[in-house]
Amino acid sequence: MPVKRVFVVVLDGLGIGALPDAHLYGDEGSNTLGNIDKALGGLELPNLARLGMGNLLELQGVPKLPPLGACGRMAMASPGKDTMTGHWELCGVILDKPFRTYPSGFPDHIIQRFEQAIGRKVLGNKPASGTVIIEELGKLHLDTGYPIVYTSADSVFQIACHEEVVPLDTLYMWCLEARAILTVDDLVARVIARPFVGQPGSFTRTANRKDFSLPPVRDTLLDYASVSGVAVTGVGKIHDIFSGRGIHSSIPTASNIEGIEAVKMLISQGGGAQDDGRHLVFANLVDFDMLYGHRNNVEGYADALREFDAQLPEMIERLRPYDVLVVTADHGCDPTTPSTDHSREYVPLLIVGKPIKPGVMLGTRRTFADLGATLADLLNIEYGGDGRSMRSEVLADT
Repeated sequence: MPVKRVFVVVLDGLGIGALPDAHLYGDEGSNTLGNIDKALGGLELPNLARLGMGNLLELQGVPKLPPLGACGRMAMASPGKDTMTGHWELCGVILDKPFRTYPSGFPDHIIQRFEQAIGRKVLGNKPASGTVIIEELGKLHLDTGYPIVYTSADSVFQIACHEEVVPLDTLYMWCLEARAILTVDDLVARVIARPFVGQPGSFTRTANRKDFSLPPVRDTLLDYASVSGVAVTGVGKIHDIFSGRGIHSSIPTASNIEGIEAVKMLISQGGGAQDDGRHLVFANLVDFDMLYGHRNNVEGYADALREFDAQLPEMIERLRPYDVLVVTADHGCDPTTPSTDHSREYVPLLIVGKPIKPGVMLGTRRTFADLGATLADLLNIEYGGDGRSMRSEVLADT
């Protein structure tokens, strides 16, 4: 039976070992999953083990087992290590150059234009952890009403405001002003609204984050799928990462478990929105990265992995005979290193479903884009993106 539905679940930030050029990014020795496993003396993930995770790197808590389907690892061919670069490459776009970053904060001409656009000064303007900078500058923000502007190792312009000081509509409008400024020579991949609530000493960020991203530089798998009559559903921040391009419907989520439940619900539903039932679901589970990797929280990251692992059997059991489930990642975010930034790592590729041959070892793919090419081939999508299809290696009837 041909493949009609594919469910891709991106475990945001789950790297499995430093890439050969990781030292150029300050990431030598990074190994998100491997270092968590080592730090805890073994992290038991029995269901990821059944999908073949233990074959991809040495883990104390995850044995090497013949995979239920196909397993391998993928290298990032694009320069960089950010979310958009990773997701775009998964969908067939290899970038020629990295997005611009601002390790010393934004230059005066950008800040001055932004302050003029919003009619007030800004606070911060430096690389920082989001939770740390709102504790540092939150009280001053409450007193002045000035937004907190900060960046990171990623190409991001982030604006943090208390929801009772700056209404969400105003914060989002300010983000649009920044998005209009950050173009051409000052191009930034994402402008991000970072609203928070609470009082000094107990500020917390809310689920009203909103990303204002650049559209993909070329057509992605999602665009090709949409044109080919395949329904495309984004779960979590997928809509923001792709600026809505090629996406028919979107399910926003506030946590990993909401994303997992959304995927299970979509698996249990019938076909896609199109007549022939072909459906591509692309989900991002952001808690691994946002809540634990960036905050160097090893135990929290481990608990999130255990939570996902426990949900895997139900996802797999709900698959229909023509369904395929893919588990992968977009970059690393090693919580055991001093850095709180993303890390340049290999990512896992785990593929399962009745159409997939069991026990297939895919080795190391030179680019994430091999996944995009493969999914296009499986779903009979006319595709013009990067990557080499693995259809003949993974499909049971070939």
